[in-house]
Amino acid sequence: MTSDSPRRAWRRVDGILLLDKPAGASSNAVLQRARRLYRAEKAGHGGTLDPLATGLLPVCFGEATKFVQSLLDAPKRYRATMRFGESTTTGDAEGQPLLRAPVTFDRPALADALTRFTGTTAQRPPLYSALKRDGRAYYEYARAGVDIERTPREVHVMALRLVDWSPPDAVVDIECSKGTYVRVLAEDIATALGSAAHLVALRRTATAGLALERAVTLDALEALDEPGRDALLLAPDAALGAFPPLALDAGLREALVCGRRPRHPAAPGRYRAYGPDGFVGVVDATGDELRAVRLIAIAPQRAEPTSAQRTE
Repeated sequence: MTSDSPRRAWRRVDGILLLDKPAGASSNAVLQRARRLYRAEKAGHGGTLDPLATGLLPVCFGEATKFVQSLLDAPKRYRATMRFGESTTTGDAEGQPLLRAPVTFDRPALADALTRFTGTTAQRPPLYSALKRDGRAYYEYARAGVDIERTPREVHVMALRLVDWSPPDAVVDIECSKGTYVRVLAEDIATALGSAAHLVALRRTATAGLALERAVTLDALEALDEPGRDALLLAPDAALGAFPPLALDAGLREALVCGRRPRHPAAPGRYRAYGPDGFVGVVDATGDELRAVRLIAIAPQRAEPTSAQRTE
């Protein structure tokens, strides 16, 4: 930043922004751009999308960052375009051609093959991925021409639905567990059909009860003023719908905040807890007591940041 550039005053912002990530940008680049627009002191995203991929990227600010893991762990939904007849080094359109194979199957055969890939399977991660071995990312080994052993990981595909078949391209809706590589899924489906394939498009449409229809593009976000941007934020508990709600009185809330484990008859499990003033955080019920997992901090009442506060 040049010396005559205006200094940015950071502020506390709490909530979840649903962004429609564009193609060609990394998830972290999109996150940092959104953070600067909000002047947010703290930010994180709820699940990396490859640069080629587009769609739903939840961005958590402030207290919402405490619950990012729930977004990371949640099942995801995608719309993928698989091009049959050719595989690539990366499994997507950014890679170099690797193997060509005929496309001899029809729509019914493809639809039948999709049914065979639902359920729990062991998936071998792609070499071009951010997973690490001995402190180095897999893609670093790939770029160096080194093929390393990749241990298969258990993934679960809840649904595969054929949306369109216009040879050689198939559009497929997918619902899957975290850690599922759609690139690998496309390759495996092609192998089962005696062909080859790679992804030419991937769009995340939903995660943790949050839908792409409510997402905003970066360009639209930049066109708004700050109050307009703030109005787009969802509450920090918006991605916690997988946990049942639990009502707490003021005494129970205070006990949890003070680090105690108050007695409570709730059935064992994890809950999103609410006190008299609203959302408290995530708690576990174990036996006859409650244990805090992550609690939010109450935002202090303060004026707009001044030059004495943290600046960039």
